[in-house]
Amino acid sequence: MFNPSSDDVRRFFCEAYRKQQAHEILTPIETMAADWIRHHPEYHDVLGDVETALTRDYQVEGAQANPFLHLSMHLSIDEQISIDQPPGIRALATELTLKLDDAHAAQHEIMECLGEMIWNAQRSGTPPDAVAYLEAIRRRL
Repeated sequence: MFNPSSDDVRRFFCEAYRKQQAHEILTPIETMAADWIRHHPEYHDVLGDVETALTRDYQVEGAQANPFLHLSMHLSIDEQISIDQPPGIRALATELTLKLDDAHAAQHEIMECLGEMIWNAQRSGTPPDAVAYLEAIRRRL
């Protein structure tokens, strides 16, 4: 199983951004990352500086969004939708996208639900609850 470190994740997104800016050939996963990076110009400065990206600390208490976590969650949701896992997420994502008329906004709604599910699992020491996750998405419809 692939288990990248925080630095690996940060380097991956910085490299995808660099290659995108240089018009270099991207791998399929880098292409997906670059697409989400385009949707988040507020992250371009940090993605353009690998050394800063590797050392910057994003504290929840400081209300700073962690661009690497945010972009990783976009990729995770893309993967969930592509394989329809948990079963039903593809249909819910499609319905939410149609309702909002914006795939990016729909992903952000789903991301809130994903974050809540992960937080609850960590807090309770239990596995992530896919049923609760899907129900949270349904409530946003």
